Amino acid sequence: MTSPPLLSAIGGLPADTGETVVEATDVHKSFGRLPVLKGVSLAVRRGEVVVIVGASGSGKTTLIRCLNHLEKIEHGRILVNGHLIGYRERNGKLVEDRERNIARQRQEIGMVFQRFNLFPHLTALGNIIEAPIQVRGQPKAEAVATARALLQRIGLADKESAYPAQLSGGQQQRVAIARALAMRPALMLFDEPTSALDPEMIGEVLEVMRELAREGMTMVVVSHEMGFAREVADRIVMMDDGRIVEEAPPAQFFNAPAQERTRAFLARIIDAREGIPKGQRKGNGP
Repeated sequence: MTSPPLLSAIGGLPADTGETVVEATDVHKSFGRLPVLKGVSLAVRRGEVVVIVGASGSGKTTLIRCLNHLEKIEHGRILVNGHLIGYRERNGKLVEDRERNIARQRQEIGMVFQRFNLFPHLTALGNIIEAPIQVRGQPKAEAVATARALLQRIGLADKESAYPAQLSGGQQQRVAIARALAMRPALMLFDEPTSALDPEMIGEVLEVMRELAREGMTMVVVSHEMGFAREVADRIVMMDDGRIVEEAPPAQFFNAPAQERTRAFLARIIDAREGIPKGQRKGNGP
């Protein structure tokens, strides 16, 4: 029997509020004197899956954290569903918003981290119902019903009473995805969600993400999983030294990248996968 759609557990996607879900314009971010984002602009359409790739230190994680205002930006603006994130306009200038308003804005954005970030003192069920009850004011019975439906759909119905320490890494990450989904977000952000997992656990997390993509969830994913990017992404964004250097559909990105920096990045990945020492590949293309 075919399983019901994953998003049916939360009542489907939120109502459309526009064609563009993410609109980041000329975003700059520094840590002390170190510039990390140097004028990044990115638009993500409703239902689109954008995978961000690049070498370590290129600004990928910083960008995705700025989309949720987990990092403050120094210049530019970020809108999600047409709303400024983290700031409001005053006399033609942007000033940081009140924390209460920022928390309300974040309700539209689900975030899945590298290290799961589950509350260790709460069960799997408790982790999922916490924000809907405390932030959205959802009745507990309704939140529990939604949480149980999500756990059923991600294959963890028998783990609702388990604490994070009793779950494998892959199970914890699936609970983290369910926790984010329970808030009915318009946008899901994934920051290298498989990087902390053992190889045999990666597939179970990626399968949940594939299902979300098939069902039309708008997603921005920072990942080194090139197979996932090739299969699921509508568009791949390559970052280097704090800038976006290339954007393309998967077929073009992998088979005919326009930028030399992208070609070098892909060649390095293939060399690492095939065990070829750095600098010993013959030829110029990946």
